[in-house]
Amino acid sequence: MYSFSLQRWIKISLFNLLVVSMIGVVLRYKIAFSFPWIDQKHLLHGHSHFAFSGWLSQVLMALLVAQLPKRGLQVQEKKYNILLSVNLISSYGMLASFPYQGYGIYSIFFSTLSIITAYCFAIVYWRDINSATAKNPSGSWFKAGLFFNAVSSAGAFALAIMMANKTIHQNWYLAAIYFFLHFQYNGWFFFACMGLLADSLNDVAPHVAALKKAFTVFALACIPAYLLSTLWMKMPFPVYAIVIAAAIAQVIGWFWLMRFIIRHYHLIKNNLPAITRWLIGFSLLAFSIKFLLQLGSVIPVLSTLAFGFRPVVIGYLHLVLLGCISLFILGYLSAHGFISIGKITRLAIIIFVSGIILNELLLLVQGVCAMKYIPIPYINESLLGAALIMFSALILLNLGQYLAKDKRPM
Repeated sequence: MYSFSLQRWIKISLFNLLVVSMIGVVLRYKIAFSFPWIDQKHLLHGHSHFAFSGWLSQVLMALLVAQLPKRGLQVQEKKYNILLSVNLISSYGMLASFPYQGYGIYSIFFSTLSIITAYCFAIVYWRDINSATAKNPSGSWFKAGLFFNAVSSAGAFALAIMMANKTIHQNWYLAAIYFFLHFQYNGWFFFACMGLLADSLNDVAPHVAALKKAFTVFALACIPAYLLSTLWMKMPFPVYAIVIAAAIAQVIGWFWLMRFIIRHYHLIKNNLPAITRWLIGFSLLAFSIKFLLQLGSVIPVLSTLAFGFRPVVIGYLHLVLLGCISLFILGYLSAHGFISIGKITRLAIIIFVSGIILNELLLLVQGVCAMKYIPIPYINESLLGAALIMFSALILLNLGQYLAKDKRPM
């Protein structure tokens, strides 16, 4: 049955998140202590690719498919199960091949397979949602997210070509990485999540203009906002002005969304348990910090500091991946009954959020002290501890879902 498949894909995605966290622990352990059998850079590539494909893309594609029945469509189970299965295979292929060989024939093969799957999913889903009888503001968000997911592949292909041919120019190498990251983080992941949010908000106040205005602003700003990731390169003033305009536009669009949520909070909170409100709240707070940081990065002094110190970059990426996107997805899953919220799951969520906050604070302290060249004793061990906290929480989260008896049919 379709409902069984959706439940299965969500369980698989949550397990994949646990795997992502486990690899994060290994990476942190290798930084703090000796672990000579593992190549840090190669494992990091496997970690990041699996996080994007095996956790975020896997669960977001499943949730997008779950939206189709609301639009009066009969889901063609077979084609979506095939696409999700191929995406899962490619994710584990990258997880195995990158630590083994870095960028090589096997890792590039599975990376390419993942990208082709994303193309196919976008085409199939785009056709389905265009044929829907019931229209919804979230449709535009979903289609934009799928488009930017396809766009991001240009960065991945450029990076793979450079790595395979060993013709790496530092500026082009960084530009390709940030191109891929930007259109994944600020394109595919963000627009897919905001589509899910727009659908939920539309249930509270249908056809609100704020959702459409916010979408237009973010869609127009997404491409020029990529240049926020390349401020370390010299650019002419007209281009720099466009970058500033894009950063300001995103803050304005986010303000419109937050204002709508605050105005209708009395209606929203009645349908959400406390743990879900906290998850969504932390996620929205993290998004707010993210957009303010992006706006601040247009100041040349701050931009130089941000891109010049690795802990700052890592802290920002984890803020978006964990604080913004992952917490939002967990909040959405709990809000719509896609995961069971029992005692174990509640405890897991509290520990997981605590681990994220601790991780971000430690990275912040490490980044600030790195700017002043002040060494921090036991910082790497502390970051390992934060990774272990999050890993323990995700073990409990998966255990809570496995032990849950009462599940909502989907």
